[in-house]
Amino acid sequence: MGCAPHPSKISAIAKWVTALVVIMASMTAAPGVSHAADGDNCPDVDVVFARGTFEPPGPGATGQAFIDALTARLPNKSVDVYGVDYPASLDFSRASDGVVDAGNKVLDITNTCPNTKVVLGGYSQGAAIAAYITSDSVPAGYALPDGISGPLPPSVANHVAAVTLFGKPSNGFLDIVDRNAPPIVIGHLYTSKTIDLCAPNDPVCASSGFNRAAHSSYRTNGMTDQAADFAANSIKGTH
Repeated sequence: MGCAPHPSKISAIAKWVTALVVIMASMTAAPGVSHAADGDNCPDVDVVFARGTFEPPGPGATGQAFIDALTARLPNKSVDVYGVDYPASLDFSRASDGVVDAGNKVLDITNTCPNTKVVLGGYSQGAAIAAYITSDSVPAGYALPDGISGPLPPSVANHVAAVTLFGKPSNGFLDIVDRNAPPIVIGHLYTSKTIDLCAPNDPVCASSGFNRAAHSSYRTNGMTDQAADFAANSIKGTH
């Protein structure tokens, strides 16, 4: 006979379920809002990026390097940037704040600017947030509360051109920083749109990594350019 989930694990999963609840609630809170046509207030591209731990509010250094590289590859397109609002602290359970904020921002973009291409991204803890948003469901074995239908609706994926992840925590690393954190699984509608970059020997994303400096190398090691190429090609429809 199988063992029931530990109460602390249920509590941790509940935080992520709550994040999904808030996102879903935002979808139904204002049914009278109409879709806006593309215009001066709707950019061609909107980058929603979650910074890493201890970085100041905004997209962070890695995020800004990626955004600069992407903008340079899209000279004829307008690009807006949104830095996900969350604590970015050592308390990984508060990453759920970022899941709520980023999810609501993506929904707002798709509702008000349906022709805008969304680029979702994150670095380190922020990469976990970006990846969680794409999830198809909460982890197996944990039922959603009554009245909650699930994560972001499948139609949202049509508006997301690319997902760019830098130094995303491995599940092994998650076990170290927060044993109750749900595993990170990219949703099936986003897998072909996702570039998941891990610097060699980065201990956060590489199971055998041991070089702490590698985790800070993304803005200078060429990977932001690699991600920008991927995202720009996705936006242009060449993937």
